[in-house]
Amino acid sequence: MDQPAWNRSEGRDHILPVHHPWSFKSVRKFMKKAIWLLPDMDSTGNWYKPGQVYLEKDLILPYVANLDLCDAKCLSSSRRTTLLFFRGRLKRNAGGKIRAKLVEELRGVDGVSIEEGTAGEGGKEAAQSGMRKSIFCLNPAGDTPSSARLFDAIVSGCIPIIVSDELELPFEGILDYRKIALFVSSSDALQPGWLLSFLKSVSTAQIKEMQANLAKYARHFLYSHPAQPLGPEDLVWRMMAGKLVNIKLHTRRSQRVVKGSRSVCTCECRSPNATSPGPLS
Repeated sequence: MDQPAWNRSEGRDHILPVHHPWSFKSVRKFMKKAIWLLPDMDSTGNWYKPGQVYLEKDLILPYVANLDLCDAKCLSSSRRTTLLFFRGRLKRNAGGKIRAKLVEELRGVDGVSIEEGTAGEGGKEAAQSGMRKSIFCLNPAGDTPSSARLFDAIVSGCIPIIVSDELELPFEGILDYRKIALFVSSSDALQPGWLLSFLKSVSTAQIKEMQANLAKYARHFLYSHPAQPLGPEDLVWRMMAGKLVNIKLHTRRSQRVVKGSRSVCTCECRSPNATSPGPLS
């Protein structure tokens, strides 16, 4: 904070990787004007204090996928006989408490596979096999609104069913997630029989279109070295470019305000992302 480069903008033109809910926790109040690279926003207040993170300022990054890419050959040869698949921890805190409720609703239902997750190579193989055999993959909230499971499903060609009302997504100013995922509100998902009826109502044509889109979108979530065009590293900088005008606005404004002026800006974008089933276009 003593550096001239920081003080010229109060950190507004600095980028900090805060890709864990506890990262930088002891110094966040000093760095809240910088651009944070985040796994999610969590507007519930469980992990970030009000005013620390918001879409106007910060960027959401994808998790690193734990599973191998199911390429065009893999997708064409995959026999997806399971309607809905989930493998992971069944009991979570905060918004993740919905997992136990969903398990109670779905366990034992024909065409649905619910498994407790395990770590290590055995767990990875089981998850990869299950996702590649399934049409839809359940992505409920966990301790935080996001998880790596979403990106595992995308690279596996399994259509994500997102049940996480506070979720924010990477690069949403560039990518339209309605083309590759279905968004379901928690209240709808917990109604007896509702989720299965909803999934069975999705037409074969819609499923094929979304699977084709998953194959196209997977490249946007695969980190690589060197970075590839339209990969996540490239999309970070494309999203960052869209913030430059706003960064300059606040920097110049902070440099010219005089003592006693109204210096509080109220243009922050902090509205939560409430989800509900939407069109598949």
